[in-house]
Amino acid sequence: MSGMRNIDARNIGLRNIVVADTRICSIDGEHGELIYRGYDILDLVTHSTFEETSYLLLFGDLPTQEELSKFITDLKNNREIPDALYQNLKNRPITASPMDVLQSCISQLPDYDLDIHDDSREMNIKRAKMLISKIPTIVAVWDRIRNGKEIIEPSNELTNAENFLYMLFGTKPNHEEAKIFDICLILHAEHSFNASTFAAREIASTKAHIYGSITGAIAALSGSLHGGANMQVMKMLLDISKIDNVDKWVTGRLEHGDRIMGMGHAVYKTTDPRAEVLYRLSKTVNKERNTPWFDLTEAVEKTTKKYLLETRKQSIYPNVDLYSASLYYSLGIAMDLFTPIFAIARISGWASHVIEEKFAEAAPKPALYRPKAEYVGRYCGPMGCEYNPIDKRITRLAGSQ
Repeated sequence: MSGMRNIDARNIGLRNIVVADTRICSIDGEHGELIYRGYDILDLVTHSTFEETSYLLLFGDLPTQEELSKFITDLKNNREIPDALYQNLKNRPITASPMDVLQSCISQLPDYDLDIHDDSREMNIKRAKMLISKIPTIVAVWDRIRNGKEIIEPSNELTNAENFLYMLFGTKPNHEEAKIFDICLILHAEHSFNASTFAAREIASTKAHIYGSITGAIAALSGSLHGGANMQVMKMLLDISKIDNVDKWVTGRLEHGDRIMGMGHAVYKTTDPRAEVLYRLSKTVNKERNTPWFDLTEAVEKTTKKYLLETRKQSIYPNVDLYSASLYYSLGIAMDLFTPIFAIARISGWASHVIEEKFAEAAPKPALYRPKAEYVGRYCGPMGCEYNPIDKRITRLAGSQ
């Protein structure tokens, strides 16, 4: 194509490679801006709610009061999960990872969708609302089951944030706790073509149903380099344990070429705007509850910045995971629920991207993703390698394969 540069995009994780157009989200990594459907994330966390933000992501516009009320009612009416799924959860080993449990539960939901062969946009919107409602229920129910606690039925009187905390802890949260958690959900709801969203869109491009796309997205999110990073941050903080240990711990890791989890981002070249909000929330909650995790996190951030600037002339900034870890932990949330909570929020963005992909809402027509790869394996000449019968092959040394 005229004017295009010949860019070698191999083996770089598709970084900075534009693969599609989207109307859903924009990230300005140079200036630290995150935009949902034209609205700045900082405005949304100040003025909006998770339900309203989910509507915005799915439909492209902020709702009227009537539209929002109907949307919220639909979400509340979809919180229950099938009885068979409850039984399935009760039969699982209590050692099962919450993310693995969530992934397998979503893959079972098509069994209970009587209109599974209807792939219209209307049905996909309906399924999106159902997934927004059911994912928090699955996460909370599993945590209660594995801890030997009585299952709490979802409440139709509470917001999404309130209901999840209620089902998780068994008591209704106060206004401040619910508001903080609601803000966290807004912050995590969408982030353009990250690994899990790209996985969801790639699956959607095959015309697989939305459940398949979301199952794949959850699998991608579970990785330690993606959604699983927040749990790794908390493990780091627990390992450091005291402020006095921060300098030695961080310096030692960096000297050995290791990463400091929660620091740095593939897109942002300045402060992640989500991290700024989470910094303030973590500071507030840790101060109120007299817990040490905010101070420890801040010390890790400062020490990492100082070391990299002095030794490598490199600037680095915290990402969304750094302060979300100390915030969730101080709220009493188990570490292995950090990533499922990410999914509770991100389902709004995932579903919006699946629908945009399926119905080519930002493209001329739907297109199956089919990239190419450069073969760099064995080559025996133009005629290919000679096939030797198994009894004629030379035994290789152990570990040489």
